[in-house]
Amino acid sequence: VTIMLEELLALGHTGAEYDAWLIKIGDGDQFGSGFVQVNPNSKIPALMDHSEPKPVRVFESGSILTYLAEKFGEFLPTERAARAETFSWLFWQMGSAPYLGGGFGHFYAYAPQKIEYAIDRFAMETKRQMDVLDRRLAESEYLAGPDYTIADMAVWPWYGGLAKGRSYNDAAQFLSVHE
Repeated sequence: VTIMLEELLALGHTGAEYDAWLIKIGDGDQFGSGFVQVNPNSKIPALMDHSEPKPVRVFESGSILTYLAEKFGEFLPTERAARAETFSWLFWQMGSAPYLGGGFGHFYAYAPQKIEYAIDRFAMETKRQMDVLDRRLAESEYLAGPDYTIADMAVWPWYGGLAKGRSYNDAAQFLSVHE
């Protein structure tokens, strides 16, 4: 979501200026201090748009990206087929990333004890997902076609970081992931 806001600012959308609030999930900040009023599921990210006559709350990454794209008229095609392709890849990421982060990332890098079956199971799925992306990007400059969209913004932090070796310690080497 921060990527989207920064991209909007780079395009000159001054209405995309934002205040980011640090939510320390390890300390449980998401369960108090008014955060639950913004996101009843107590997860990050969440957005409060105070530029409207009545503040608008938006939670869940895909929902926030869609809201901002529609509000500013950027990064979401208006042509029906291109829009559908963008949403297909955006929702692919929403359904796939939990296997990468909550599955593979957790059991490989953070679990207090290594459970080989869980690591192997989620590693297999993560490799499959990386292959899906690799095949798509071999035929298209961006996920949804020739233009950079909210789908790319959603996928990059999860899968780009892994491909660049920036996620879960030595996970890229373990998974044999290459740029």
